[in-house]
Amino acid sequence: MKKILTLIMLMGAMTAAEAQTMVLNLDSCRAMALRNNRQINASKLKKDVATNLKKSARTKYLPKVDAMGGYEWFSKEISLLNDGQKSAFSNLGSNIVGGITGNANDVMADLVSKGMLTPEQAQKIGGLLNEKGSVIQQQGNAIGQSVVDAFRTDTRNMWAGSVMLRQPIYMGGAILAANKIADIGEQIADNDLDMQTQKTLYSIDQAYWLAVSLKQKYKLATSYRDLVKKLNDDVHKMIQQGVATKADGLKVDVKVNEAEMQLTQADNGLALSKMLLCQLCGIPMNQEITLADEDKETLALSGTPVDTEQQRVAAQDSAMNTRPELRMLQNALDISKEATNMVRAINLPHVMLTGGYMISNPNVFNGFQKKFTGVWNIGVIVQVPVWNWFDGTYKVRAAKATSQIAKMNLDDTSEKIHLQITQSQFKVKEAEKKLNMAQKNIKSAEENLRCANLGFKEGVMEVTDVMAAQTAWQQAQSQKIDAEIDVKLTQVGLNKALGILQ
Repeated sequence: MKKILTLIMLMGAMTAAEAQTMVLNLDSCRAMALRNNRQINASKLKKDVATNLKKSARTKYLPKVDAMGGYEWFSKEISLLNDGQKSAFSNLGSNIVGGITGNANDVMADLVSKGMLTPEQAQKIGGLLNEKGSVIQQQGNAIGQSVVDAFRTDTRNMWAGSVMLRQPIYMGGAILAANKIADIGEQIADNDLDMQTQKTLYSIDQAYWLAVSLKQKYKLATSYRDLVKKLNDDVHKMIQQGVATKADGLKVDVKVNEAEMQLTQADNGLALSKMLLCQLCGIPMNQEITLADEDKETLALSGTPVDTEQQRVAAQDSAMNTRPELRMLQNALDISKEATNMVRAINLPHVMLTGGYMISNPNVFNGFQKKFTGVWNIGVIVQVPVWNWFDGTYKVRAAKATSQIAKMNLDDTSEKIHLQITQSQFKVKEAEKKLNMAQKNIKSAEENLRCANLGFKEGVMEVTDVMAAQTAWQQAQSQKIDAEIDVKLTQVGLNKALGILQ
């Protein structure tokens, strides 16, 4: 009963383990990597940023409306009369009476001297003038002060608000250049996303085929270990029968240990390669995975290198449009040109239409009336740079130099990419030749191993000959695996060089 329960538990554990194992092919690995890669997600956010900046640049063509309001307290009020005028009005009665009295006294003195009036009569008339003059003086001063008070503005407390509209008419081409730069910025974001995508696909393809090759190396190491173990069993039987020597057994024992070590190394390498693949896919590195191509005896090879000179030139010319690195360098060149135009715009006249509505309390347009009243306004602002110590000229020269640098970088990278494509094409051809040779070597190695086993059984060949044949067989198989994976990787490298890795 205990054995049955143990068997059931073991089967359940195996089923659970199988359920946790994830089967992945190259396409699914690519999809997960593209979905989970942080650099790609960052590039998508950069694209959103560029799109919003482009929309922002478009608004520079449209009118801008600003609203402003505020309160100010002044220690003095606005005065329509100066201090001299205020003094004159405040002493209006005194000035008038003083003038009249002075003239009257002069006239009466002249009449007394001529005998037309007596001194007593002149004194009486003077007293009468003084009596009436005081009344006139008071009334005149009161009238003058009322005039002064009438001209007060009571503007210590001022409230004001306005709405201003500004419509650019001509800004020297700066707005157009800014919009072109924003458009190019969006293109840069697209190209950056494409570049990050191709880098991710290149890395995932390499990791995937590396894991496949290591799984096949592991299977090869297992087969080689089993092969050496069988030979070891046969040799030890022959030793017991007296047909083989103890030295032969020791030689085979060493080979068995070497095979076990190779198997351990292959197992560790396979585990590490799958952990790397999981990390690139964005899944836990301890996730058990099985690759769809890892158990295939022969990998399906696709893609052929370009052979003719015309095809090679066509592929290189196409890469000029498909390589995101080149497109980004072209974008940098275009931006530098538009930056030059923006610098030039600083030295050109700027014309702007303005309009708005302003309210204030007191009303400055109606005798500083104490209530909120408003007024409309419209105008044109023209700004013409006159002298800036050649600041604009220096900036234009710097911008032109930047454009030249961008052009040099573009040309240099174009030449390097041409060379890279040619090298990748040669590598694909070389890998295919190696694969053909490896496939031929396998047939020879298998026949050599068969002959060595047969000769050893018949006693015409030594055990060292069999071990040498086994080693040669293993090397041939390993070279075939390497050649198959190398064809895959060189094709991936060629597609990346051409900018068509998708």
